Amino acid sequence: MSETRANEPAGDERPTILVVDDTPQNLNVASRMLRERYRCLVSLDGAKSIEIARADPPDLILLDVMMPVMNGLEVCRRLKQQPETRGIPVIFLTALNEIEDEAACFDAGGVDFISKPMNPVTLLARVRTHLALHAQERHLAELVHQRTQALEERTLELEQTRLEIIRRLGRAAEYKDDDTGLHVIRMSHYTRLLALSSGFPADRAEVLFYAAPMHDIGKIGIPDQILQKPGPLDEREWTVMRQHPAIGAGIIGRHKNELLETARIVALGHHERWDGSGYPRGKKGTDIPVEARVIAVADVFDALCSARPYKEAWPVERAVAYVRDHANRLFDPDLVPRFLELMPDVLAIQKQYSTPAVASAL
Repeated sequence: MSETRANEPAGDERPTILVVDDTPQNLNVASRMLRERYRCLVSLDGAKSIEIARADPPDLILLDVMMPVMNGLEVCRRLKQQPETRGIPVIFLTALNEIEDEAACFDAGGVDFISKPMNPVTLLARVRTHLALHAQERHLAELVHQRTQALEERTLELEQTRLEIIRRLGRAAEYKDDDTGLHVIRMSHYTRLLALSSGFPADRAEVLFYAAPMHDIGKIGIPDQILQKPGPLDEREWTVMRQHPAIGAGIIGRHKNELLETARIVALGHHERWDGSGYPRGKKGTDIPVEARVIAVADVFDALCSARPYKEAWPVERAVAYVRDHANRLFDPDLVPRFLELMPDVLAIQKQYSTPAVASAL
């Protein structure tokens, strides 16, 4: 008998058994026992049987132990090393009957062994049992896969929803003194650029990008007559305005979630200044969280270039000069030159997000 499929009708959907034995007579005997219930593949050679199993994975393998060139134990070991064939149950066929021989079969990855000469009743019972177990394992694996996939999809949906809520809340706060909401979009993009340029890992820069729109969420708690006042604020009004970082941090709250905790940090710290002149806590230098230091540069630059009820938009050149001149005073001196090097990208973002039509599409 050559290595082939034994007595296989077209469209046969029965479970497939691969029988491997170097003796043609043994293959014939096994095939006769199995072919009424199962689709049979046969192989006289251990190495060739591995190729057959990979090309057309069977539901179960009956594998002779004592074969020339590559014995059944080695065949089984190699099958268990390959992803395509690792899960196929292997029942060894053996004339060996010592305890050590049985142990070797199980150590190689076999699920059972049948002594030669084969008893038809025993063979069919063992095959039926292990096919049922294998089918159950595959069913359970598929259920786990489906549920894992559903959970991953649901988790992704929740994460996307959370990100969208954060973006929308940030823009809602910005509408208090910028009726387009584009400032938070632009400064978020500047923030990501500067974070990456400053050595932030990509995933951390992405978190900061999504947290940035929440930096001014505390403005929700500031009266409109202060936010939209067309002239300078008096001392009392400034006292109220300086409360918005703490209000924002309170709105967000403390969280184990990295994104929300980053949003709290930048809401609280984005008005702190390198020389300690900022608010609300008067933090100085590297005592200011680096995320807030990055946000500060991006936020101030875009705010200077944006029209507000109390001022006209500055030309880019004037805003660039302000940021450069205030390094080591208001801004982290290591961040400023990095930001200025990014100016071509910054201006491209500024141009891209410059009209209300763009904001409504985001």
